[in-house]
Amino acid sequence: MRQLLEQYAADYAAAEEGLTGKQDDQSSIHYPAVYLFIGDKVADAIDPIIRIHDKKWDNSAGVMYFHLTSQEGAAAGVTAAFSPSYGEGKVPGGERDGARDSERERYGLRVEDGERDGIRELEGVRVREGERDEEGARKWEREHPRVVRYRIPRIKSEESEINVKTLRPDTYRAFYQEPGSVLELNRALRRVSQRIADYGRLYSSFDRIHLSVITQAGDPLNVFVPEVTVLANTIFGQSFKSVQTDLFTLISEREDAEAFGYSGAAGIAFLRELDMMQQSDYTFSGPLLMTEDGLSIPVTHSASPLFDLVYVLSDKNERGVSSPGGLRDNDEIISQISLLKNRQKKDSLYDSVSGAAYNNMSFKNNIMTESGRQGYVSAGFSKVKRPNESIALTVLYHFYRQLIQRMNGPLEWKNSDKLSFFGLDPDSLAEQARRIVPDETRLDDMNGMMTHGVSYSSLKSMTLQEAEAALFGDGGELYFQGNYVREADRALAALRLDEELEATVRRSRALHPQVGLFHLAEWTDEAGGSGSLREAYRSRIRELAGQVESAKAELVQTYQGLVHDQPFQRLPMMDKHNVRSFIRYFIDHIYALKLYILRLEMELKLARQYEVGLDLLHDRFRKMTQQLEELEDTLRSSALQSIRLADDYIGQNIMEYYERVTADVLIELEARRGADILFQDRYMGSPAEMLSGGIQGLTERMIAVCRRDILTSEPFSQTFEEELLRRANVTVEYNNKQVLSKDELFKKLYRTLEEHAVIHVRLFDYTHEHRYEEKYFFGDAGSEFMRYALGADETSRIYKLGMVHENRSSGVEKLCIMGGFHLEDLMFYRNGKVYYETYIQNGYEFHSTDPKLLPELR
Repeated sequence: MRQLLEQYAADYAAAEEGLTGKQDDQSSIHYPAVYLFIGDKVADAIDPIIRIHDKKWDNSAGVMYFHLTSQEGAAAGVTAAFSPSYGEGKVPGGERDGARDSERERYGLRVEDGERDGIRELEGVRVREGERDEEGARKWEREHPRVVRYRIPRIKSEESEINVKTLRPDTYRAFYQEPGSVLELNRALRRVSQRIADYGRLYSSFDRIHLSVITQAGDPLNVFVPEVTVLANTIFGQSFKSVQTDLFTLISEREDAEAFGYSGAAGIAFLRELDMMQQSDYTFSGPLLMTEDGLSIPVTHSASPLFDLVYVLSDKNERGVSSPGGLRDNDEIISQISLLKNRQKKDSLYDSVSGAAYNNMSFKNNIMTESGRQGYVSAGFSKVKRPNESIALTVLYHFYRQLIQRMNGPLEWKNSDKLSFFGLDPDSLAEQARRIVPDETRLDDMNGMMTHGVSYSSLKSMTLQEAEAALFGDGGELYFQGNYVREADRALAALRLDEELEATVRRSRALHPQVGLFHLAEWTDEAGGSGSLREAYRSRIRELAGQVESAKAELVQTYQGLVHDQPFQRLPMMDKHNVRSFIRYFIDHIYALKLYILRLEMELKLARQYEVGLDLLHDRFRKMTQQLEELEDTLRSSALQSIRLADDYIGQNIMEYYERVTADVLIELEARRGADILFQDRYMGSPAEMLSGGIQGLTERMIAVCRRDILTSEPFSQTFEEELLRRANVTVEYNNKQVLSKDELFKKLYRTLEEHAVIHVRLFDYTHEHRYEEKYFFGDAGSEFMRYALGADETSRIYKLGMVHENRSSGVEKLCIMGGFHLEDLMFYRNGKVYYETYIQNGYEFHSTDPKLLPELR
């Protein structure tokens, strides 16, 4: 059920955020772009970044991705070296294998019991450990055709285990020692270059290519950052006039109780190397370019910083607050920075009035010290949009509530009407009893029964009971038992009263669709209550029992009457005539009373058995209503959970506003198409059959109606500003002077965007001397809010403000970029330096080059 609701909400959100219905533009990048992911720990970023690009960029099909990973990472479907540090925190020991298996399954490696024997199952084919790497790689590349992977060689060690103390330099040496490894790296990067050429028609210019290198500071594989970067620049430089390369360094600052020392030390090791790479006199030379014949050609990087800009992004912001999604919250920042630097301008009219455009050279100059030392950059990102997933789930919940209200609204029914609904009213029970008991015609046959030779003169002084015995002995009672009592018992036993009761309820529900399951559960509740019919029904049973006892007492009293006192015809001197006349009177009077008693008894038995049927019906109706109540709880909790995940301000009043909107849409629908439109086959169908497909089927039908008839209605086609303004004021009375104005709304939106776009790095002093900021809005330059935002704080602004115009009404985004700090300003650097020095003192090696050539620790 949860999965169904999540899929419904995601589908609606995707449709709303796409082009259909909203006329939102997708962005375009001007020059080709390639993303180079280095290390196992950034593997989890590849798929989200691809999805972001596919969603936001109309020429994303031409963006290529390269991933340098280890053999172990490739075998596991490129998980983060089985390390969850890229996400929201490290998985505790016992859960680590489960997390690893989950990631393997994600990329097609199903984990079976056979793993303990060194065997895995891939796409139904069992493969051994030595074979699974290549199979896993091929499958992963089939699933991601724009991703090219290169796996570095395994470290060759005479010992059974890899030496952790020298992991980084050993990995580096293994790359150069393995025959063919450099050639394979060349081939992998050339495959990327060739695929870029295949999509040339998607780009406006092929003069330049933008490379974005992404790695995590603590990943040992980032020892290859210089090699991959320089070789990629060389290979792509053969096809493009210029190559612009940026580095995105991810650092994890979350406190980890299990692993904090080594990862911090490894991170500092990379940052120390990075400081060297960004020096103005940094050079690199190595035999990395190779021909298909194995001939090596030196590649060089002349004296200059290796990267155009280096971005440092953390899982904590500069206030020291952890990001909810960990390092994954940086995926969209990386994408937005790439778009800012490489955007295809579409509308020159808006571009001219949308504030200052981004200028990469100007930004670099502003974050450089007077001594020429290049500063590092970080960024923050926020967005305000209509909370589509929350809206979809909220509307579904309120549609369900409206449906239940229509199915189970108040009914002014008397108890007699309710009894008739179930076929349990006195007339229906009496009629059924008459059908069970044979009619009076069989009593006529008793007049022909053999009698004993008794004269009337002997009978007239007897009681009726004595006279029956004198005339018939026990023959009369035996006849009645055989022809009436046993026949009635057999007929009663043959009835399937539970089925008859259910059939009666089905017929009644078809005639009275306004009677819902909650009505039926309440009416049949044995505990009674204001709406229950059980007390009235029990009263009827007591009444029937009283009638039976009263009739039996009347029979006993009648039997005690004398024959000569009875009102039947007598003729003088005609003894036989008088006896026959008495017999007819006796049968018509006594046995007719016995027949009446039998019918009352059958009616009482029916009533008592139907009471058991009511219990069974109540159990069934109560289970069904419990399912409906649980569904209501599920729908409500799903909506509230989605609202909680939205920003406190952006998610305000969603429940209240869309309760009214949903009710209004349904009222308008019923006004146009009839009051019972919801219960027609095209919509929810008959209430009596609504649960025939179970709760899942009911939910699917509700989702279909919501998608087709509610979410497509006029109130859902507003711009995000209009929707938010109406929602902000939904709980305010008409004459209340506290109604939120547009200016106040825009002010709150502006502040919300600013507060959430806080920089994703924690600095020792975030007011450091060389801090320089630029902020950019992504949205419709013609919207009222964007005009407000560009003019807000104009006189007091100490940062550069610009805008990226796209035709969109679904929301607005804000990117803040801040640069000018240096590695020693990072809290990560200050905290990790002690671990780095301690590990070095204890024999650990982190660098592939002589540490003496690296910049001193600051």
